[in-house]
Amino acid sequence: MAVFPRFLAFYLPQFHPVPENDAWWGKGFTEWTNVAKAQPMSKGHYQPHLPADLGFYDLRLEETRIAQAELAKAHGIHGFCYYHYWFNGKMLLERPFNEVLDSRKPDFPFCLCWANENWTRTWDGLSTNTLIGQDYKNYQVEEHFEWLANAFSDPRYIKINEKPLFLIYRADQIPQLGTVIEKMRKTSQRLGFKDIYLCAVKNTQFSLTDKEAIGFGLDALIDFQPSARQLPQRTIKTPAPILSLYGLWRKKSVPIGYKEFIQKIINAPLPEMKTFPCVFPSWDNTARRKTSVTIIQNTDANLFKRFLASATTKIEHYPEQEHIVFINAWNEWAEGCHMEPDLKNGHNFLLALKSVVDGPRP
Repeated sequence: MAVFPRFLAFYLPQFHPVPENDAWWGKGFTEWTNVAKAQPMSKGHYQPHLPADLGFYDLRLEETRIAQAELAKAHGIHGFCYYHYWFNGKMLLERPFNEVLDSRKPDFPFCLCWANENWTRTWDGLSTNTLIGQDYKNYQVEEHFEWLANAFSDPRYIKINEKPLFLIYRADQIPQLGTVIEKMRKTSQRLGFKDIYLCAVKNTQFSLTDKEAIGFGLDALIDFQPSARQLPQRTIKTPAPILSLYGLWRKKSVPIGYKEFIQKIINAPLPEMKTFPCVFPSWDNTARRKTSVTIIQNTDANLFKRFLASATTKIEHYPEQEHIVFINAWNEWAEGCHMEPDLKNGHNFLLALKSVVDGPRP
């Protein structure tokens, strides 16, 4: 029996200039800089991905943020999951979300995902060159959660059983994770919350096992897609191989069939740990990676609709408040992974979602 979940879309707040990006990449740099320069690598390769309805927007504008929320809501997205960049009190790309919080606009549900990776020159292939790193030795849960309490207290904040939903992107990198999670729970309770509903992102290259997640006291995992374990294990040997984003050696891009890819996910057995599925309309990180890229090109909204419908069956045995499916992503334009309309596909992916949301109820 199908269920009808809350669809939550990951949201990238990169589309506005900040001093750090000016210093690291050049004056005025945003994700649009990479997106606009992308070029097709072969015949039939869809690049660049160019925005339609919302244009090359600036997330400092309230009108843009409201238009995004209205478009998402009209097509069945329940809320945004904003990436949250916290480095022991130092934040990056925080302005859009802070203004959403302070202005109380848009009136649209949200939660946060702590994107606790180091910032490196990965986009240039220099992944060992750290621009700003996480310092877990000096990580203060209390300081972090006192800031988060402002968001958790907002009536728009998404909760499960009265507990604010909070995601950790790289839980595997946190030393003494069980102790940190215990402190997070105690601190949230001290700040007046019933508890937190704590999820970790699951991906082959940076994932806790189900047993580890259970042992550390997490509430759930998120089956972040696309994930390396679903990629065909094909290798191209070259005189100077380049390690791709997903650990596959290749000099040039190797397109991966979207239909083939999602079929493996659809057929996968249910995990031991409570896990929220994650779907994506397409994927192509050419704009970011330039050379070592992964392409899972898709322009067939019906295939995406099938993916969405399958995801709802993965959670039908969960309690109603845990009927959640994540979408990667609302606006990952440099990864060719966006629900926002583009010039080629228009509203097709949004309409596919709406048709699932508006479909017959059991």
